[in-house]
Amino acid sequence: MAINRDKNSYTIIFAIAMVAVVGSLLAFTASSLKGKIDANKRTEKQQNILFAMGIADAEDPNEFVPAEQAEELFNKYVGDEGQYIVTGSVAKQTTDAFAIEVKKENDKVKQDPNYERKMPLFIGKKDGEEFYIVPMRGNGLWDAIWGYVSLDKEFKKVKGAFFDHKGETPGLGANIKEAYFRDDFIGESILDASGNYAGITVKKGNGDPKNERKDDNAVDALAGATITGDGVTAMVKKGIKMYKPYFETLK
Repeated sequence: MAINRDKNSYTIIFAIAMVAVVGSLLAFTASSLKGKIDANKRTEKQQNILFAMGIADAEDPNEFVPAEQAEELFNKYVGDEGQYIVTGSVAKQTTDAFAIEVKKENDKVKQDPNYERKMPLFIGKKDGEEFYIVPMRGNGLWDAIWGYVSLDKEFKKVKGAFFDHKGETPGLGANIKEAYFRDDFIGESILDASGNYAGITVKKGNGDPKNERKDDNAVDALAGATITGDGVTAMVKKGIKMYKPYFETLK
């Protein structure tokens, strides 16, 4: 018996069948690639953390270490002994702090204000110096922004920073990735003149375009990217502040 393809029922059945087939194929593809996707995410985080420590491509200091070198260099400068999960004022050493995702922890806190947030912390060592690397996440103008900021062992100054975004405007907010912006954070104090925590403000009209003042808790804003800059300010201030209870125990 011939199928009447002009009937609405045929169109509906065909559409349902196609959705089922395509959905199954996508699910299979996602499942089969999950291991590789997770490995790529881990490598990217290792590159970001190393970059915040000042460890970059040997041929281009503005680029990450090559992906194929990330695991080896991360083990050299951080390793398992430098990975922690911080809860309040307590830090527990772990073999995989990468398992804690800042976004998911933020979502859990929004859903349940009583939820005890888990925060990944990475402690690296290079040339006899210690780096406390704090992952953070916030909101830009259009979508999420995130970064890694490394602090000195006195928890007074920034030693390095890396920022990235999901959808900021090219040439404006997207410039938070650029060296001239992130490098301004290096050496900047996170404490005010009285020794209280102040964070760092991305400040328009800062009057310090070369960022020669390192005790003003501010860096020069990006032209035409006020909202993205405000997002970086909020992200850095909140991101570091959440670790203060633990940092206080180390002083």
